[in-house]
Amino acid sequence: MFSKLFAESGLSLDRLKALLAVAAAGSIVKATAGDPVRQSQYSRQIKELEDFFRIKLVERHGKGIRLTQNGKELARISRFFLLGLSNFQRGCLSEEQTFRIGASATFIREFLVPMVSDPKVLQSHTRYIVETASDDVIERRLHDLTLDFGVITQTEISRPLQLKQLGKWRLKLWVPRALHKSEKSAETALKEKRLPLVLAGQELEACGVHFFNDHEPRVICDNFLEALAAMETKGLASILPDFLIPDAPGNAFFQMRVPALESRVIHYRLAWNPRLLRLNPHTIRSRDFLIGSLRLH
Repeated sequence: MFSKLFAESGLSLDRLKALLAVAAAGSIVKATAGDPVRQSQYSRQIKELEDFFRIKLVERHGKGIRLTQNGKELARISRFFLLGLSNFQRGCLSEEQTFRIGASATFIREFLVPMVSDPKVLQSHTRYIVETASDDVIERRLHDLTLDFGVITQTEISRPLQLKQLGKWRLKLWVPRALHKSEKSAETALKEKRLPLVLAGQELEACGVHFFNDHEPRVICDNFLEALAAMETKGLASILPDFLIPDAPGNAFFQMRVPALESRVIHYRLAWNPRLLRLNPHTIRSRDFLIGSLRLH
């Protein structure tokens, strides 16, 4: 069945490993940390793979190189194969399982970090690595098998990736009383676009919220955690998930009713690649554990 594959030299685990390193880093220079000896080695190994398969795996891009479509496909196949070998080796050696999870900064702090810090999880034979990533990056990396799981807000995902809903939430507009004493006063300022806002640009974009873009916010940051910190200085109002509450004494902030916000329901969903489940049966147990532990009530 595989006689043709091994009829000539040029294919090896080391060469495939070099291709994966370049694919992950984006260039030979980055993959080798600038080491000229390893650069020469990686270049030679990728050239040997090209000669073996008789296709181009890399191409010039600006001052560097990037993988061709064939290079990306070979990297995907190689990653799948090497992950299977690595999981088999861990099982033989009874080593702990490691899973990478991508999510927004807010979800990581509010839900993932408390989960992975739980004593029961720490005492298990499972290790979690959490990484901040946007929905589109999570989707791409699940396909590439460089992430095991992702938590996203988008409603659909490309095949063969699968989704399971974890919970739903809404956005709330918080106003410091140092800015406005009453909701009526804040509502007037909002209508007249005088209410100073701090907005979590990237995470609001992921939620599909665009109707405050024309208010010219005073501060735009990446995530809800940064927006919360800015709002707690009491000089800015902010739009936050209903599970994020300002850490302030007494009545320092109030929630303002905004029908356009309250009508929107946003979901967190766990995403994974079913191919990974076939590679590593432990992934099924980890997926089910994550769904149970991260479900928002």
